[in-house]
Order: sequence, then C-alpha cells, then structure tokens
Amino acid sequence: MFGKKKKTKLHNHIDTLIGTQTQITGDIRFSGGLRVDGNINGNVIAEEGEQHTLILSNAGYVDGKIQVANVIINGTVKGPIHASRYLELQENAQIHGDVYYGSIEVKLGASVDGKMIHQDKLQSDKLVTLIPAASE
Repeated sequence: MFGKKKKTKLHNHIDTLIGTQTQITGDIRFSGGLRVDGNINGNVIAEEGEQHTLILSNAGYVDGKIQVANVIINGTVKGPIHASRYLELQENAQIHGDVYYGSIEVKLGASVDGKMIHQDKLQSDKLVTLIPAASE
C-alpha cells in the first residue's frame, strides 16, 4: 500500500573479496557478489544476468569501466559505470565518468563528474520512427 516500494533484489552474499592491500592490473570478469577494498586498474565486468553485484568500499578504487547489473559505490571510480538494474552512490562515492543506470539512489556527499543517463532514455533513443509513404 502506501510507503512500500519494491526493493531491487541484490546478490545477498560476497563470493569474492579484493582486500585493501591488493592492487590488480587487468580486467576482472565475475559472477555473484564482488567486494573491492583494494585498487583495480582495468575493467570490472559481470557475467550476463540481473543478480550480480559489485560493492566498492570507501577504500576501493577502480580505474576503468564498470559493467555490472547492481552496483554499490562508496569509493572512487575513474571511468564509465553501466549499472543496468540498480546503482547506489554512498556518501564517499566519487565518480569521474558517465553513469548509466536503471534505478539510482544517491546519498548526500556523493559526487559525479560526468553525465547521468537513465537506461530507459537509452532504449527510447534507439526507437525508429516510421514515416508513412506519401500517396500519389
């Protein structure tokens, strides 16, 4: 009824943890839940599907593209974010790149240096308008 919103269901546990003292150079492909407390210089991409989740802690840093269905950011990202379902920008989030999202939650203190583009907007840009042929 009133006041009840349908919550996006995130992957409910972490399958992989990248610790604070870890630095990775290269792309990461994963499924399930990934928490990043360290530094990644490369792209972070989840397998196709809606249940995969990336959590970037306040100590976490990604220099590259993020392409994951559900993303929670509290650290720094230098590159575009493609969160097809859900994006949460927590108070320490600093994004330097364009953000593509399905639904979004932004906490006070988060910053985005780039465009924020809703996924439905992208879908509608791809629509083709048919013009009826002129009758002679």
